[in-house]
Amino acid sequence: MGRRGAAGTAPSALAALLLAFLALAACAPGAPLPGVAARPDRLVLVPVPYKDLPGWAEDHHALALAPLLRSCARILRGANDRPLGRPAGAGGEVSLLGGYVSDWQPICADAERSKGANDQQARYFFERWFTPYLAQNNRDPAGKFTGYYEPELKGAWTSDAAHFVPVYKLPDDLVSLDLGQFRDEYKGVSLAGRLDGRRLVPYASRREINDGALKGRGLELLWLSDPVDAFFLHVQGSGRVVMADGGVVRLGYAGRNGHPYVSIGRQLVRDKKMALKDVTMQSIRDWLHANPEAGRELMDRNGAYIFFRIVDDEGPIGAQGAVLTPGRSLAVDRRFVPLGLPVWLDTSDPVAKAPLRRLMVAQDTGSAIQGPVRGDFFWGFGPEAGDRAGRMNQSGRYFLLLPKTAPPAK
Repeated sequence: MGRRGAAGTAPSALAALLLAFLALAACAPGAPLPGVAARPDRLVLVPVPYKDLPGWAEDHHALALAPLLRSCARILRGANDRPLGRPAGAGGEVSLLGGYVSDWQPICADAERSKGANDQQARYFFERWFTPYLAQNNRDPAGKFTGYYEPELKGAWTSDAAHFVPVYKLPDDLVSLDLGQFRDEYKGVSLAGRLDGRRLVPYASRREINDGALKGRGLELLWLSDPVDAFFLHVQGSGRVVMADGGVVRLGYAGRNGHPYVSIGRQLVRDKKMALKDVTMQSIRDWLHANPEAGRELMDRNGAYIFFRIVDDEGPIGAQGAVLTPGRSLAVDRRFVPLGLPVWLDTSDPVAKAPLRRLMVAQDTGSAIQGPVRGDFFWGFGPEAGDRAGRMNQSGRYFLLLPKTAPPAK
């Protein structure tokens, strides 16, 4: 969508658009404040033997083959010389982490042959093709792991007294730009806005859209019954809607308005409305429902707004374009971790309070998922998945499994 928008822009306007976006990127959240020295995030990999992966022998490795094959289907669409990874780190150096598409051809072919393998056979498959590396941010292996899920909502095709919250499709005047196409140091950074004549301006914020900025343009896909449910649909990025006529519609991510994501949980703590230890998705929901007017103002502080599309797939689609697998798909920061890479996760279950150690596949990204050791665990669909996702805010670490056929990790 961004390339089509840029292609229809006059060269001088495109140059102005690029310069404005680069200026915005320099002020983006996560950039160091003027006069404050910040140590840049840097992925450091330490090779380890499989025997040192906590719980490696106890996992059901066969369950990781299906998501890997889904990633293989996306990887193998690229040219043989296409690298899996993006340039990463503060300097924008080219990363060959994960190798090239050609490195994955024998791996994916063997994975296809391994369909129906038992856990031991699947474990041997991963050990044969991949080498594990402990991931560190500089010298720190500790990271943060949260959870997400596919919510179920109530909706209708037309608005009425019970269904009054619109879900919008992607507007045709939204211009997206991948800054990495222009400067290596901005690889992984994308922004959005709209053109006002020859001038670039920010796109409408959540508050402005909720106040009617898109009303009357025919962008409504469907209508929901609860503004709080709609807000968390935006946070999760996908969902299932049970329609008033009895049908079920699956919504998938189509784009965003370019405003930075703001955590309303942190806002509640800042405003002394809730203690940090009490912040969960469930407690935030309860507060929003108990305080509808203040809740609307709080939700509007998060200017980020998501646009959706109707999808017919068997599950939600991740950033890689593959259907996500409950309990086996992980969202990562693709500036550091290529999508499609197997990842051994070592953290804890937010409900059972027991170790959560399993083989995942990096298949998705998220606005709040930033850093070399940062993950978002996809729990699936339903109340139990929602409960676990809402409570998950765990410390932990992970190990990246890199193809033995690829260039050595540096």
